[in-house]
Amino acid sequence: MTEAAEKRQTGAEDVVWDLSVFYSGLDDPKINQDFERAREMAIELAEKYRGKVATLSAAQMLAANQEIEAIYDLLGGIGSYGSLNFTVYSTDPKWGAFMQKIQEFDAEIEQMLVFFSLEWNAVDDETAQALLDDPVLAPYRYHLEAERRLKPYQLSEPEEKILIGKNVTGRDAFTRLFDQIMAAQEYDFDGEKLPQPQLLSKIKDSDREVRRKAADSLTAGLREKNMELTYIFNVLAADKATDDKLRGFPTWISSRNLSNKAPDAVVEALIEAVTSRYDLVARHYNIKRALLGYDELYDYDRYAPLNLKESDAFYTWEQGKGIVLNAFERFSTTMGMVASKFFEENWIHAPVMNGKRGGAYAHPTVLSAHPFVFTNYTGNYSSVTTVAHELGHGIHMYLSGQDNNVLQNLYTPLTTAEMASVFAEMVVFQDLMGRESDEEVQLSMLAEKIEDTFATVFRQVSMNRFEHGLHTSRRSEGELPSERVSEIWMKTQEDMFQGSVTMREDYGLWWSYVPHFLHTPGYVYAYAFGELLVLALYNLYKQEGASFVPKYERLLSAGDSDYPDKLLAAVGIDLNDPGFWKQGIAAIEDLVNQEEELAKRLYPDRF
Repeated sequence: MTEAAEKRQTGAEDVVWDLSVFYSGLDDPKINQDFERAREMAIELAEKYRGKVATLSAAQMLAANQEIEAIYDLLGGIGSYGSLNFTVYSTDPKWGAFMQKIQEFDAEIEQMLVFFSLEWNAVDDETAQALLDDPVLAPYRYHLEAERRLKPYQLSEPEEKILIGKNVTGRDAFTRLFDQIMAAQEYDFDGEKLPQPQLLSKIKDSDREVRRKAADSLTAGLREKNMELTYIFNVLAADKATDDKLRGFPTWISSRNLSNKAPDAVVEALIEAVTSRYDLVARHYNIKRALLGYDELYDYDRYAPLNLKESDAFYTWEQGKGIVLNAFERFSTTMGMVASKFFEENWIHAPVMNGKRGGAYAHPTVLSAHPFVFTNYTGNYSSVTTVAHELGHGIHMYLSGQDNNVLQNLYTPLTTAEMASVFAEMVVFQDLMGRESDEEVQLSMLAEKIEDTFATVFRQVSMNRFEHGLHTSRRSEGELPSERVSEIWMKTQEDMFQGSVTMREDYGLWWSYVPHFLHTPGYVYAYAFGELLVLALYNLYKQEGASFVPKYERLLSAGDSDYPDKLLAAVGIDLNDPGFWKQGIAAIEDLVNQEEELAKRLYPDRF
């Protein structure tokens, strides 16, 4: 991106969300009233059901779950209001204090309610199955059945209460500290102090020197906080090891697979399919090096635009919004209608701000409200696709929240959640590609799409390999110095690039700003899961045309109402086929083949 474009206003400066669906402000008296009401409801529920879960009829079990759901909705409203504000104002002490109050209160309520899950899982299988088979309990059948998978890994009630309470001053405290460090950090760039999102946008600048300086600036900023960040990573890796040992999880990833409702064999097949085709990454970057005319491609060149037509395009907020909504509407009127709500009803927070957390996310909040989308819009093409990605999540959350309940539908596993977001990106890309006739523009778009796909599949799996190395090494070697963590990081990155990109020593610190490693250990493979799944889904769409759309809408509306393999079987996807992931890899290979053919035809002298 040129310097002139960087200084242009995006139009997203005033695109902020309206959180009045929760409260009018931090001084709203309703907040304390809701705290007290939630406590009263939890006390009442514990008095009513403690020691009696095994004797409940189907009707009584239904009523109990509805009461639990009401508590969660109230707590979720408070928590959503606090967390949404905290990510925007991460360096403001009053929002930090409010988040701490929420975490402490949530722990208090969770300690009151943990008995219910433990007593339910202690019910003998025959009695439990009879309850699950009763039609009265149908709205919660799947949730209650899935809950019983946790039985082997649960502790006694006093032990569970201790872990819940200690998390507030343990992992929750350290992840909050990480967020605040990252939000407060500013990076020196040509005499300016830039927040991380703005600096990272320069990694995609068309000027190679700007990219190099931006990369060096990020490294310098991370080096300033290296002691703190290394310690946080070590503490949280040790904390996870302790939890896993206490609960009896066999590996560091077992708890994440259980939460994702993804069998170990399915995840292992995914990892194997991706790592076995790192050659595709090398092919693409060798093509890119030739197109750029470089003798050597460095880490700061990975996201360089190709300097072809439209490769340095700048999109205002309104232009980006139009691109996304038009593509969604062409695919599905439902997707277009729901996405429009986010723009029209102020469900999005878009500007880059000092003190605001980097990255992007969508938050489902609670059934009594609606989802919200958080992004840092800088005006490049990646900003547009990020909006599409998060709106994909938002649409999924909105549809799954209609006529459903919070326990069984609203919070989908990460694997199928990423399916919705990545599919939304694919819809936008294919729509733009289909309406573009200039082959130079097509090549530029294709290269960017390939890199987005690589970032979602190969990079995320390489980061999964980093996590594997981090957690296994922390458990066998003790506290890891920064140099050891960087060694693990560089090895997994070099394995992926296979010599096509030169990784400078400075790149060794870039593990330290990735929040997923801390907030949700094991998360990252879900992106690859979602991308490869989407490639299969989009192939079905190409085969079936308009008849596929209502099936996909029903899949989104189903939320977490059944296991992912069963939900996807309804649209013709077999997740349990060990060869399934190779279909998605083959689709990626087709993209690289198209890129190579088009590049050689347009620029034969560069090859």
